Amino acid sequence: MGVGRLIGCVVSVLAAASAACASAASAASIDRIEHIIVIYAENRSFDNLYGLYPGARGIKDALAHDVPQVDRNGAVLSALPPVWSDKKDAGGTADPSYPTGLPNRPFRIDRKPVAKPLSVPTRDLVHRFYQNQEQIDGGRNDRFAAVSDAGGLVMGYYDGSKLPMWSIARRYTLADHAFMGAFGGSMLNHFWLVCACTPEFKDADASIRATLDGEGRLARKADSPASAMDGPPALADGAVTPDGYGVNTLQPPYQPSGIKPAADGDPLLADPAAKMRMPPQTARTIGDALSEKGVSWAWYAGAWNQALADRAIIYDNGKVNFQPHHQPFNYFLRFAPGTADRAEHLKDGGEFLRDIDAGTLPQVAFYKPQGNLNEHPGYAEVLSGDRHIVSLIQRIQANTALWRKTAIIVAYDENGGFWDHVPPPAGDRWGPGNRVPLIIVSPFAKKRHVDHTQYDTTSIIKFITRRFALEPLAGVRANAGDLTAAFE
Repeated sequence: MGVGRLIGCVVSVLAAASAACASAASAASIDRIEHIIVIYAENRSFDNLYGLYPGARGIKDALAHDVPQVDRNGAVLSALPPVWSDKKDAGGTADPSYPTGLPNRPFRIDRKPVAKPLSVPTRDLVHRFYQNQEQIDGGRNDRFAAVSDAGGLVMGYYDGSKLPMWSIARRYTLADHAFMGAFGGSMLNHFWLVCACTPEFKDADASIRATLDGEGRLARKADSPASAMDGPPALADGAVTPDGYGVNTLQPPYQPSGIKPAADGDPLLADPAAKMRMPPQTARTIGDALSEKGVSWAWYAGAWNQALADRAIIYDNGKVNFQPHHQPFNYFLRFAPGTADRAEHLKDGGEFLRDIDAGTLPQVAFYKPQGNLNEHPGYAEVLSGDRHIVSLIQRIQANTALWRKTAIIVAYDENGGFWDHVPPPAGDRWGPGNRVPLIIVSPFAKKRHVDHTQYDTTSIIKFITRRFALEPLAGVRANAGDLTAAFE
């Protein structure tokens, strides 16, 4: 054996030994975690908030591998389309609060000529199942502007260094290759957080099913503009796939729901006759897996009790703005009103705060902020929600007995229709979709670290499953990491 080959063998052996030691060390750290807390925020791509983060694959990388946005015929756009107005019946009218003719590249939302700071909401952007797949365009991510109802706004990003969570991320671990579990919007991605599954709605009315063309894309309506420069596309969209899976916003069968109870029906149920009411689901969830193993857990939702008592705060676009379709367990038969599982596991956000202070959190806790604090474009801005998450982390850290045995995972459900430049990994019919921020905060997390491991939303399930030796859920993706690379 030559000297060079011998040295190569020695290096390989040492590298393998080092990796094995690191793996053993992280496993030891994970075994010391007694509480896993998942905070699930809303609708931001990685590039939108963390594209300027040092050491992460962000805007600099995107500009170095420039892939311009293309029009609906595949031709490169000479400029970004206008930001279309979201006013009712505005059609293809440009929003006058945004400049027109923005160059065909990413732009700062919080800098001139747009100059909308993190404390000011933008309009909402389409973030739906079939549109997201078309925007990704086989990994090129070059049809975001052409398919969006918000035009050029899709390419906007912020200097996230002004956010309090940015400072938290700098002290712990930021993952820059974490992808949303499913294509599209919040309802489906909440399902993928808790069951790695897509809900079934086999008896859905034909009027709420999507119509696809011969290429599997949404069919275009006759009045759909040919060019992205002339207005948003008009699409034959629906909440349910042609073969009966719920992929866009549908309502829980139980209150709190966006559907009122039937006039003379059970006040705890959504009107069973309503077309947008999802039938109760029976798939196995991470909650089932935890309960089977005797591991305590709860889903805490901001304003849950208030929404049960007062329907006026549901989708009120006001101070609370409770979002029923962000409550995944409320779609499942096991957690129907009157069941012991509902009483034990579905709780109000106020109880989350009290359990933090008292040190009585279950072993696994999911927390969903109420609408005005969840960072969702259109009805919420980034800064208030970001500060809210930091206040929760600080509250947990203030209880030193709790903090020293806790791992906090701050995740975003989906991209909110904002562009991200990194191609999603190969997956299945349902996802993964685009990159989203993922931050791991724990005494056991690597410090000042950017984790480049490939993750998706099901990685959170995989991490919980590994820590508590649960029976795995069938839909968790084999090629997604289990978050252990984020731990020392």
